[in-house]
Amino acid sequence: MTIRELEQKANDIRQDIIKMLVLAKSGHSAGPLGMADVFTALYFDIMNVDGNNPTDPNRDRFVLSCGHINPVWYATMAHKGYFPTSELATLRKLGTRLHGHPHNEALPGIENSSGPLGQGLSQAAGMAYVGLKMDEKPWRVYCVMSDGEQDEGQTWEAAMFAGKYKLRNLTALMDRNNIQIDGHTEDIMPLEPIADKYRAFGWHVLEVDGHNIREIIDACSEAKAIYEKPTIIICHTIPGKGVDFMEYRYEWHGTPPDASDIKGAPKKGTQAAEALKQLRTLGGRIQSEHE
Repeated sequence: MTIRELEQKANDIRQDIIKMLVLAKSGHSAGPLGMADVFTALYFDIMNVDGNNPTDPNRDRFVLSCGHINPVWYATMAHKGYFPTSELATLRKLGTRLHGHPHNEALPGIENSSGPLGQGLSQAAGMAYVGLKMDEKPWRVYCVMSDGEQDEGQTWEAAMFAGKYKLRNLTALMDRNNIQIDGHTEDIMPLEPIADKYRAFGWHVLEVDGHNIREIIDACSEAKAIYEKPTIIICHTIPGKGVDFMEYRYEWHGTPPDASDIKGAPKKGTQAAEALKQLRTLGGRIQSEHE
């Protein structure tokens, strides 16, 4: 896919996120919208994965540590062919496979269950250790983390482990959106200088615009060329990206957009309808056939 096609795919995924959250009437908005470009780059360009063959032994492994942003993961996986896009409407519903937090036995392609923050890097480091040191496999491990979970001690235990064993097949991507559920990260528990901290733990550190798909792809390519250490890519993102009344606001961390009708289909004048309008028109820059 071209960069332009990848950008359009990310926009489609953002629209699906809004629709899913409206139907579920619960869930997280800011993080999923902010990470759509990263997930699109990973699944449609960077990672060796196949939605039609999710158990391929040579597949790359993907670990989502911050499980609460799973609407973007589910939408991306559906577009990749892991399951029908129509199933996205079942998010958080009774009996669904699309749980509020990912469950690795619920859907094909989910490698880890997640919910409690701070555990994903440990899981990813364990997978990378097995692949590199024990089985000598060619696949890589990609782990998406939030910045808020850098408050967790287990994250740094995993960082030490990965640095000690020089897990060159491990690439972590941090969603550096500067918010968490109770406010801004630097107010709650300051993280900076976060890049220097990972360097001190033996990691190769890169920083990118998390909405520039070319930068994300190039950074992951560089990570593959680093032989002696794991890599972390700090992705600077805008929470709620693409919806102006959500952008930068921590209040949208765990809040879905509102729609007044009982079936959840966005009506004119609702938050959901306005969000979809902005995404379809790229913030009013193009005319939408849905107007």
